[in-house]
Amino acid sequence: MLYELRIYDVLPGRMQAMLDRFRDDTIKIFAKHGMKVTNFWVDADPAKNRLYYVLEHPDASAREQNFQAFLEDQEWIDLRQRTEQSGPMYDKIEIIYMENAPFFQ
Repeated sequence: MLYELRIYDVLPGRMQAMLDRFRDDTIKIFAKHGMKVTNFWVDADPAKNRLYYVLEHPDASAREQNFQAFLEDQEWIDLRQRTEQSGPMYDKIEIIYMENAPFFQ
C-alpha cells in the first residue's frame, strides 16, 4: 500500500472554504477514482494555517492513473472553478509518499 500525505498551506481566511470543499464534494470525487482518504487534520497551531490529509493507493502506478483521472474529471474542474472564483485557496502543496514500516503491517 502507498500512502500520500498532502500538506496544504492554506491562504488566510480560506480554511473553512477549503474544509467545506473537501467535506461536501472532493472526497466523493476522490472515491469515484479509487482514492481513499484515511484522515484529515488541521494544524494545532492556527497561525500555521495548514491542512493535512492522507490518501491511500494500492501502488504508485494506481496513484498516477487515479489522480490523473481525478484532475481530468469535469465534476472536479467545475467544482474548483466555482470554489476559487474569489481566488485560490492555498499557496502551496507538499506531497510525501510513504509505505508501512516493515514491522508494522
